[in-house]
Amino acid sequence: MAATESTNEIEMKVNEEIISTRQVEDEEEIENADGKKQHKKRTSLIKNNTGGWTYASLLLVNQGLATLAFFGVGVNLVLFLTRVLDQDNADAANNVSKWTGTVYLCSLIGAFLSDSYWGRYLTCAVFQLILVLGLALLSFASWLFLINPADCGDGIKVCMPSSSVGVGIFYLSIYLIAFGYGGHQPTLATFGADQFDDSNPKALESKAAFFCYFYFALNVGSLFSNTILVYYEDSGKWTLGFLVSLGSAIIALALYLLGTTRYRYIKPSGNPLPRVGQVFVAAYRKWDIVPATADVLYEVEGTESAIKGSRKILHSDDFKFLDKAATITQNDLCGPYNPWKLCTVTQVEEAKCVLKMLPIWLCTIIYSVIFTQMASLFVEQGDVMASKLGNFHLPAASMSAFDICSVLITTGIYRHILVPLAGRLCGNTKGLTELQRMGIGLIIGMIAMIAAGVTEIERLKFVTPGEKKSSLSIFWQVPQYVLVGASEVFMYVGQLEFFNGQAPDGIKSFGSSLCMASISLGNYVSSLLVNIVMAITARGDSPGWIPADLNAGHMDRFYFLIAGLTAVDFVIYLFCAKWYKCINLDTSDKEIQLQEQQQKDVLGKV
Repeated sequence: MAATESTNEIEMKVNEEIISTRQVEDEEEIENADGKKQHKKRTSLIKNNTGGWTYASLLLVNQGLATLAFFGVGVNLVLFLTRVLDQDNADAANNVSKWTGTVYLCSLIGAFLSDSYWGRYLTCAVFQLILVLGLALLSFASWLFLINPADCGDGIKVCMPSSSVGVGIFYLSIYLIAFGYGGHQPTLATFGADQFDDSNPKALESKAAFFCYFYFALNVGSLFSNTILVYYEDSGKWTLGFLVSLGSAIIALALYLLGTTRYRYIKPSGNPLPRVGQVFVAAYRKWDIVPATADVLYEVEGTESAIKGSRKILHSDDFKFLDKAATITQNDLCGPYNPWKLCTVTQVEEAKCVLKMLPIWLCTIIYSVIFTQMASLFVEQGDVMASKLGNFHLPAASMSAFDICSVLITTGIYRHILVPLAGRLCGNTKGLTELQRMGIGLIIGMIAMIAAGVTEIERLKFVTPGEKKSSLSIFWQVPQYVLVGASEVFMYVGQLEFFNGQAPDGIKSFGSSLCMASISLGNYVSSLLVNIVMAITARGDSPGWIPADLNAGHMDRFYFLIAGLTAVDFVIYLFCAKWYKCINLDTSDKEIQLQEQQQKDVLGKV
């Protein structure tokens, strides 16, 4: 009884300071309208007729075109660095890893701005503008400063040394591209998921399908970059390739703006950092007390949580020490409400969700080390293999087309064969759970590294002394590319669904960005591994595992090292996945009835 009275007292104080998103929108409309009820219901009607597959599909096309633009630069960047800027193999691989890592690290910045202040739509628009600017600058630098003489950098014609100004503009432009694409990518994924209403069971199925098609669109876009654009860039027409990427980015932005009036918008929930910080500070201040039981922990009344625009999260038993932040003490009843001393259950659970997702996320970083090899060592390996089909030279970077085709085929097999089959066997409408798919992705990725190591062993057997290239066909690389592509469908699509689904409403973009941040750290870890391996193996007369002349090295051992690390990571992942407990959102009958009544009111008015 005392706990109930205490809660009511604090509730009165909090209600003076907290107004939900729905209430804000309704009150604003009441002030601006002559008829209160009419204008309020008209707002609901507009909401019900926006979003859906039509405008989600527009975002999928945007994703494909933006990806085409990005990979038109990224897929052949390692060869641009070695052929045009005259960097050696190890330095070029490291620079590409750092750049790619920066791309996906910027996803955290985009997610923060999206969740906190700008919202998904504005964030996507701004970062796409930055992407266009970076591509325009790169095309200008390539044409005016770097490609001299014309068509150089084709592996035969040597480029003149570049000026410091040209190199400076080049690095500025590629990091603008990294910033633009990185901030745009996870926010677009979340914005696309926003087009489906969670209160509709069919929409939940559509949202799961959207993430699958999102990754599908990404690979369709990169297919053009990895085949047509790569061919022209590999033959020395670098500026033309960059201009095509620029045009694709401009079309993507124009199509994105086309759906402005019909998208389904979710308002930002404010800066999550203070909310999470408040939980830890409040728990620390009450460190010496015993957490209250779940039924007497503090929570605001009604269907809305204290976090604007977010649903309530039900209490969980994980990290019980944080429950102290929602435990009501006598001091909380004295003076005005202070969120740094007392937090709601939903706020505490939001912090718990972040802590629970981190171990799973950390286990995905080693997989990203596997993924990043396609843009660096796989390309360098293919560049010293027999790649001529008659008079036609097959660019090493274009081999990633097999990865893309593998993704497209595996996506179709998964959606139309594995999901129904696993659904019947496991009783899960999604087929395999997200955590199960991520585990399968780790295993397939490990096998891909073993295949790459075997290919390298065979390549070295066919090296002729004094020759740069091995006589072994580049098509020996097909298995490693196909296996990486298959693993992506399980790992990255699973990650997108998992982190977006398990993230609370107020940090959805942050959840999607964790997938991109995993790729980022994977690139940095890959770069660190290369440096450590070279520091240890390149001693005395030994050239090391990854020297400038790959024929004198042992890149196969590096691949096997990654496979071994992946095996260890998989064991750790199994423990983390078994320990993880899913988020439990409040979907009470009261909330559903409220939504149904609002819809009836709208239809009655119509």
